[in-house]
Amino acid sequence: MLYERSVQCVEAEIDFVDATYRGLRGRNARLLREDFCGTANTSCEWVRRRRTNGALAVDLDPEPLGWCRDHHLPELTPGARRRIELRQADVRKVRGAAPDIVLAMNFSYYIFKDRRALGGYFRSVRRSLAEGGVFFLDGYGGYDAFRVLEEATDHGDFTYVWDQASYNAVTGEMQCYIHFRFPDRSRLQQAFGYHWRLWTLKEILELLDEAGFSRVTTYFQGWDDDSGEADGHWTAGDRVDADAGWLVHLSAEK
Repeated sequence: MLYERSVQCVEAEIDFVDATYRGLRGRNARLLREDFCGTANTSCEWVRRRRTNGALAVDLDPEPLGWCRDHHLPELTPGARRRIELRQADVRKVRGAAPDIVLAMNFSYYIFKDRRALGGYFRSVRRSLAEGGVFFLDGYGGYDAFRVLEEATDHGDFTYVWDQASYNAVTGEMQCYIHFRFPDRSRLQQAFGYHWRLWTLKEILELLDEAGFSRVTTYFQGWDDDSGEADGHWTAGDRVDADAGWLVHLSAEK
């Protein structure tokens, strides 16, 4: 629950994915596959949106899938529950109906640490998509992304801490953690840990092209200078400045 409150905004994510697919294809998507789904919060949001929407949520770890069964699925209507499947599996080996959309958000695919592994995953996604299907993923970068640092965000009843604990410039691998701090001064250290490769945007774009996607579009997050915060809008573009940090969404069309 702390992770979902501090890291995810599934409503905004589905708003972007739904509208972008419709803009690219001129119709609504129906079947969505959420790779590295964790608690499948995004898939649950998808099946809430329309009665025609179905979702397959895939993760290798049974624990977050169990959390979804205990907490998220009971909050869905009976009809929505029938339109979502939770599957414990390797995302590279998923079989079944071809989805209109595949999602790999929250930098989850960074777990693949070499070009062969990441390129193989991208190729498997392309093969699995329906004709005209779209693969959505995200990324981050900027010069702060390569630094050892901690960033704290106050959420009122808890503080979220993103910890970039180490980075190896030779391999591109980094160790990151999420910690939580509470007003009573208690802490939940290393609640989540990530050992992954910090892929550059150029590398990701090249691998998507090599995987055979017909067109890849980058969407950058807008910024409100008055508030000093992201404005919630994503705009297609082919340039990002040398900022301390930035986020990007990508759509890769089959």
